[in-house]
Formats: sequence, structure tokens, C-alpha cells
Amino acid sequence: MKWDEFLKQVRHLPVIESEMLLTGMADPSALSVQLVRWTRAGKIIQVKRGVYLLSEIYRKTDVYEPHLASILIKPSYISLEKALEFHGLIPEGVPVYTSVTTKRPGRLITPVGIFDYRHLKPSLFWGYKSVSLRQQTAFIAHPEKALLDFFYLKKIKVTPESLEEMRLQNWEIINNQTLITYANRFQKPGILAAAKTLQQYLITQKGFVKL
Repeated sequence: MKWDEFLKQVRHLPVIESEMLLTGMADPSALSVQLVRWTRAGKIIQVKRGVYLLSEIYRKTDVYEPHLASILIKPSYISLEKALEFHGLIPEGVPVYTSVTTKRPGRLITPVGIFDYRHLKPSLFWGYKSVSLRQQTAFIAHPEKALLDFFYLKKIKVTPESLEEMRLQNWEIINNQTLITYANRFQKPGILAAAKTLQQYLITQKGFVKL
């Protein structure tokens, strides 16, 4: 495949997955060789094996990083601090895109960002939604699940003091019933206790929990 033909085929794609391009090709090895050459020439950027971005001068669409996060490791969804930032629950910007996955944990340092993956067993892989930006779909934890994932995976002892340190804001988006329902689904007494501590904290310190 020549560069112009390849560019015409992928220019509208923010993220290029070689597996999709190679499917049905008579000689997929030829394209694999070309991908290596175009990477060395700086025409495309290899994010990981099989996942590429067009270089900025050829790119028509900016990459939505949460969308890329969902492609780099499948299945996965954004959670923990990055999801808390997305929902406006914490004031700080978080530079690392942290996701949870049923696959192995790991970190990918790429030209467009740092992507961390934390392992969750399949029975806890739920509580997220799809969001889209510029026709790019990503998967992000609901605010209640992001908080519980954060407590669970970080092994945080949840107290009023530790919650104060988180500087929670926009707490009105937290649904009290959803929080307790999700905590029960963990089947972990410590997570249910953490959810109830958070619930009481929001009532006593912030004066509001959405029912």
C-alpha cells in the first residue's frame, strides 16, 4: 500500500488499529513492513504494538485521550483520580490517565500521555458509562464507582479526615442510593463501611446528599 492510499483510508481516524487494516488483506505482512517504515519516517506514531496515530501534520482530528485509553487496553474504563477529575469531584487536574481493567496492570508512557491500568476482577468490572467527544467514544466510571474504586484499589482507610484531604467538591452529583447499592455489590464490608462514612461526611460536613 502506498502512503497516499493509506492516508486517504485513515486520515479521518483519530487512532489507527493495524488489526482492522490488516483484516482481509491478501498480504498483511507488506503493510506491517510499511507501518514500520512510516513510523521511522515520522509519518505515524506508534503508541503501542498495533496502535498508531498520524503525525500532527497529517492528522485531521485531535485525539481524545480517554478514547485512546479505552483502545490501548481492552476492556477498560477510566476511574480513580482521573474519573474524579472528569466529574469535577476534585479540584486538581490529574496528568495520568488511570483506568481499571480485567487484564494485567501496567503503565504505558506514550507521546500523547501516560496511561496507567489497575487490575479489577471481572465481578467488579461495572459501574461505568460511555461518553463521546469528536465522535470518539470512551468509557468512564460513574462518580460513585470512581470513588469506590479509588478507596478499594488504593486501600484507603476512609475517615472524615481523609475525605477532607481529598477536597471533594460538586458533591451534589453523588447519588446516595447508587453509592450504597454499588458498595453492596463489592461484597466487601470495608467498602460498605467506607461508603457509609462518605455518606455521613457529606451530610454532616456538606449538608447534602442527593437521593
